[in-house]
This record gives sequence, C-alpha cells and structure tokens, in this order.
Amino acid sequence: MDGRTQIPLGILFGMIAGALWGTVFIAPELARDFTGLQLAAGRYLVYGAVSAVLLIPRWPALRTWLEPGHWRALVGLSLLANIVYYIALATAVQWGGVAMASLVIGFLPVAVTVVGSRAQGAVPLRRLATSLLFIAVAIVCIGWQALAGEGSFEWRRLAGFACAVTALVSWTIYALRNARWLHRLPQVSAHDWNLLTGLVTGALSLLLIPAAMYFDSRTHSAGAWTRFAAISAGMAVFASILGNGFWNRMSRMLPLTLVGQMILFETLFALLYGFAWEARLPAPTEWVAMACVGLSVVLCLHAHRR
Repeated sequence: MDGRTQIPLGILFGMIAGALWGTVFIAPELARDFTGLQLAAGRYLVYGAVSAVLLIPRWPALRTWLEPGHWRALVGLSLLANIVYYIALATAVQWGGVAMASLVIGFLPVAVTVVGSRAQGAVPLRRLATSLLFIAVAIVCIGWQALAGEGSFEWRRLAGFACAVTALVSWTIYALRNARWLHRLPQVSAHDWNLLTGLVTGALSLLLIPAAMYFDSRTHSAGAWTRFAAISAGMAVFASILGNGFWNRMSRMLPLTLVGQMILFETLFALLYGFAWEARLPAPTEWVAMACVGLSVVLCLHAHRR
C-alpha cells in the first residue's frame, strides 16, 4: 500500500476510533451513581477478559518474540492510556461536565502535534501553524458554553479541571510512546498489540477493585449493578477493543504530526453525543468549532501532501 492510499485510509480509521472513543465521555453520565475508579475497574476487567480469550489462539506465535522489555512497555502504556487516563477523565466528566472535559482533552492534538514535530522526518511545525490556529479556535468555541457565565466558584469544578489536565498529559505521553513502539515492532499486528495491552490492563485493573469498593460507601441496587455491568462491557468492546484497534492501525499509516490531529475527532464525537444526551442542537459557537475541526484536519493533510 503506497503513501497516497495510506493517508486517506489512516484518516478514516482515526475518525472511526474517535467515534468509538467519544462514547466514554457519556458513560460517566449514564452511571453517575458510580465513581470514576469503579468505572475504570469495570471497563478494564472486561477489556482484559475479552483480550485474554482472543489471545488464546494467537499465543504460540506471540510468545516467540515477547521479551521482558515488551511487557514493561505494555505496563507503562496500559497505565497511561487506560488506568490513569480513564479514572481522571471519568472524574472530570462527573465533576466538571462533558463540555469542560471535552475542552481540555481537545488540546491533545496540539500537544501531540507539537511534541511529534520533533520526530525525524516529521512535517516542520511552521507548516502546521494555520492548522493549529483552527484547532485553537475550535477549542475556544467548544469550551465557551461550559466556561462562560458560571455563577460562582466551585471546588469540584476546579478539581474536575485538574483531573482533565491529568488525562491530557497521560494520553499525550501514551500516544507518542505507543506510536514509536508500533513502528519499532513491524512484525506485530496492531490488533495483537492492542490485545496484549488489554491483557496487561485487565491484570492491573484487579488492583483497582479494593480501592474502588473502599471509596464508595453507597449501596447500589441490583438494577444499578446490571446497568453498570452493561456500560462497562460496552466501553470495553467498543472503545477499548475496537477503538484501540483502529487507532493502532492508523498510527502505523500516519506520521506523528498527523496522528495528533486525529485525536480531535474524539472531542468532536464526544460533543455530538453530548448534544444528543441533552436533546439540543449545537449553539452557534459549537457549529463554528466543528467547522474548524474539519478545516484543521484538511489543512494538516495538505501540509503532509506537500
């Protein structure tokens, strides 16, 4: 597959990953009676279990190249992309709202693109200036509804903002390290790497269960637990298994500076799902933001074609 074919297909995979990942912004609203720690534990237990089952027939081939260094890398990637990221994100959504969390996570393309521009062979940052400007405009518009006109200071909102920043930093580091590992291991399929990450994440999530139960003193009904199990399973299959799989395939097709742009689709879809959840149409500033998202990606694509 040549480069001209890889870039459009990579962008499509990035859009699909963003559509699947955007659902995790709504999950904390669907299960507000559970903590972010519980949501992370439930989601990643299912993710680990499904990954373990899918790895069984593939294990004889995988064990021939797996080394201790690979397992250490998978532990670090699992913590960054899953455990730390989603605990922080779910808490940010519950304490600060979907729009505020989406606003902060919307800075991911800027962070990954700026850092990725230092990689060998990357498009110079000056050629991405216009694209990054549209991203900045989009982020300002996206957060306008959430950050403007707040009546009084709320410590929970400030804490939610801090959690969103934590998620931003965690995922920025993950996106760069994961892309480098995928390029370093061309013999490993993106699907297998995702399943191995899921296996390690599932093992790490076992450590979350005692803390998740200790910090929640509320009593939940059988119906609430059933809803919690369904939400956890949905996030594990659609966001973790399918979403991560599309993202890993995209990471091999696109340079790091363009990978950074693709993360903005997660913010876009999170907002669309938020509008559906609130049963309203986007405000004028939100329409502008979505237009800027599209323009930023088109301009970034043009810079890479040049």
